Amino acid sequence: MAFGRRPRAPLLLARLSGLRRGACAPAMELPRCFALELPGCTLAHFAVDDEAPGAHPDPHAAALLGPPGRSYSLSVPVAEGAGCAARVRAARLHQRLLHQLRGSPFQLCQLHRLLCYHPGGGAGGLQHGFLLHDPRDSPDTRSALLALLDAYRDAPRPLLAEFAGDAGRQLWRRPWELQDEHGWRQVGSELVVPAPDPALHPVVPDLPSCGVFPHREAARAVLEACTSFIPEAQAVLDLVDRCPEQVQKGKFPVIAIEGLDATGKTTVTQSVSDSLKAVLLKSPPACISQWRKIFDDEPTIIRRAFYSLGNYIVASEIAKESTKSPVIIDRYWHSTATYTIASEVSGGLQHLPPTHHPIYQWPRDLLKPDLVLLLTVSPEERMKRIEGRGLERTREEVELETDSIYRQKVEVSYQRMEDPGCHVVDASPSREKVLQTVLSIIQNNCNVL
Repeated sequence: MAFGRRPRAPLLLARLSGLRRGACAPAMELPRCFALELPGCTLAHFAVDDEAPGAHPDPHAAALLGPPGRSYSLSVPVAEGAGCAARVRAARLHQRLLHQLRGSPFQLCQLHRLLCYHPGGGAGGLQHGFLLHDPRDSPDTRSALLALLDAYRDAPRPLLAEFAGDAGRQLWRRPWELQDEHGWRQVGSELVVPAPDPALHPVVPDLPSCGVFPHREAARAVLEACTSFIPEAQAVLDLVDRCPEQVQKGKFPVIAIEGLDATGKTTVTQSVSDSLKAVLLKSPPACISQWRKIFDDEPTIIRRAFYSLGNYIVASEIAKESTKSPVIIDRYWHSTATYTIASEVSGGLQHLPPTHHPIYQWPRDLLKPDLVLLLTVSPEERMKRIEGRGLERTREEVELETDSIYRQKVEVSYQRMEDPGCHVVDASPSREKVLQTVLSIIQNNCNVL
């Protein structure tokens, strides 16, 4: 659900791109537009403006953010052009804030995902946050939020604002600011106005710096920023540094096999490697998979840097092994990219980057496979297989089970990958029939049988 549009929106957004006026204006230019994720994976876009006297009230905004109850926004500040260390700190703060807002005393409140962005949609300056709606409008909620912020002594400190309606059904956003001599105080009031849907989801320009890394150095810089609090990050970096920056594939074909858990990847990769007398490799590789759980508990930017660098380590192994025999890889770069896109792009399928967007392109410095196969089964069949295995499930696997939209976004992102794209294989039939289909595709594309 998006807010209604008015002809004044282009003029409004042109004004909102400037610095906020007033004695309390912060040194950092703050985002003035917001994307709020609502139930049903719809997005509502709105903006704040302190120079819109006489603006017509927006009934959609009032219904979403105003009474009954009271809403609060919390976001994590990141300066435009901030380096890896600042983005890593902000991501960890955002994760910490999420855990706190899910606990006491906020259990009776509704929590929604919120993105704060600049109109125009360039990279940098995006702020991740939350909208907390208290249906009771309890003063205890405000007190608890201010006490929560007091616990953040070091920068960056989350930014807090609340939304309140007036008699004319207009909605106002009132930021809170910590003033040494007076404690927390509200500083000004800004009218909430509708904003048009941006042409591209506001998170997409930031994806190359937060998970879909375009080259090895981008991922490496993230883990370098983590070595002070994740000792294993240095161990991963040491392994990466032993790998040549550019590697070449040997004369034998390289086939990557992708798919969600319980689509038959383990069985198919083993069977295909046996049939082709190929070497079977996995990403992340065995040399770093012992640390997988550590990085899986970290925010997206850190988790995906770990998996990205794992791909580069595997690439060195592929280069060596493909001089002697065919190589089969159980997951590779496509997995790293699709899970990042699906988790970071809020809303439904319609908000994914469009087909042929550069985000779906293979990194230029990563060894490319000759063929990528994507195994698929129906959601019902996948669930049946998962229940039959009785294995411990990862956080992402649990999310795939409980959030059908997230699962669909992963699947669609897989299918939009280019150069190389994915050959989709229905993995529902018997093992023998799936293996026969896979070997036929490999023969037609790689001529190895």
